[in-house]
Amino acid sequence: MLTINHLHPFLALNSPVQADILVVEGWLPDYAIKTSIDEFKSGGYRKLITTGGPLSKGYYLAEYKTFAEIAAATLIALNFEPDNLIAVPAPAAIKHRTQASAVALRQWLSTSDLEVKAINLYTFGPHARRSWLIFKQVLAPEIRVGVIAAQPLDYDANNWWQSSAGVRSIVSESIAYAYARFIDWKA
Repeated sequence: MLTINHLHPFLALNSPVQADILVVEGWLPDYAIKTSIDEFKSGGYRKLITTGGPLSKGYYLAEYKTFAEIAAATLIALNFEPDNLIAVPAPAAIKHRTQASAVALRQWLSTSDLEVKAINLYTFGPHARRSWLIFKQVLAPEIRVGVIAAQPLDYDANNWWQSSAGVRSIVSESIAYAYARFIDWKA
């Protein structure tokens, strides 16, 4: 049984695999996008791919229309080499946004010249276990999927229950993971 101390580490899973591609979920906060650069450099990846669907706010004002595009632009602004970067936007989705990103990635990979056997998914804290589950459902067995969870800065992961941001994050991700795993498992 999971105790309160084990919930965050259970959800904020780190289980990377040997991979040439780092996939970054584009909705991550800027500080997590910035730390993905360190992972790219230390992991010896060939390419970094950003994913994500249309922006939910500011779409009509923004130069970039999807989370994939805005994350890629953020990486370039942080001096990431554009030749190593690919944005793979996902279509709009009211439900199953993570799945829409995984499917868009699978479709893009099937038409690209990249030979991909494994990826590491770079995502955010307690969202990691659910994203990993969904990306594996969409990409496996052809592509092995590992996961790396960027640590949140808006609460202490070891004492998440001591802040409203931590409680909101853990409670909502626990429910969302249980839903994806046991109720809507074919998502």
